[in-house]
Amino acid sequence: MQEDVNEVRRALATMRHATGLPVAFGGLAQSTGVKLSELVGTSTNALSGLIVVRGNGLGGKALDLAKPVAVTDYSQAAGISHQYDLPVTAEGLRSIVAVPVVVNRVVRAVLYGALRQALPLGDRVLTAARDAARDLEQGLAVRDAQRSRIEDVKVPRGWEEVRAAHAELRQLAAEVTDDALRQRVHDVCARLASSWAPSDETVPSLSARELDVLSGIALGQTNAEVARGLGVRPETVKAYLRSAMRKLDVHSRLAAVVAARRFGLLP
Repeated sequence: MQEDVNEVRRALATMRHATGLPVAFGGLAQSTGVKLSELVGTSTNALSGLIVVRGNGLGGKALDLAKPVAVTDYSQAAGISHQYDLPVTAEGLRSIVAVPVVVNRVVRAVLYGALRQALPLGDRVLTAARDAARDLEQGLAVRDAQRSRIEDVKVPRGWEEVRAAHAELRQLAAEVTDDALRQRVHDVCARLASSWAPSDETVPSLSARELDVLSGIALGQTNAEVARGLGVRPETVKAYLRSAMRKLDVHSRLAAVVAARRFGLLP
């Protein structure tokens, strides 16, 4: 799916910026391995279109173990096979980390970050790489749910535009300094949400910020994208999301969106 490829491309840009690594590349998982389709910061086409077979090389090992793997000097590294030394050397890469993107226990993609020097990749870099992969996991999970129509009812034609407008209204409300006007916008958002799936159950009380976060997630946005839209830090988005999940008594961002729609909190 092109949407998934676009998600990978965005995740690599985020990863490169967050880690400070000059090169980032990766691609979606296939039945036998990973096709390296997205390259950022490369100087040759040596890696473009390369199929990394499960179990082979650094990425193949990350794919097989479903865990991040890093080496300080790729061509000399023990513990990995060396089928891909030629294209890696042609690109001049030395220190590399490969991070699998796991959705519902299935590896869906692998993200790489690399240096052209044989230097250890510190904890900050590795943590930032894992965070980028985690954001991609979340984005792919939401897109999977949208494609499989996990909702119990058929969405009316054009309703996705209503949802997009709802999310944009909530973002605009966050920029309004007049309290009365901001409340009027929130009231309009509540009318949009409850008109679709009003619930007879006791509705959890979510804060305005928690609903802001969920409305962005409902559109398939990652935590980083929601944060940019609301003008806050990704860590703040995660905190609001955890709080909303606790109030909705769910254990994933996807389940939080479904529950919010069931309660008429989102359209």
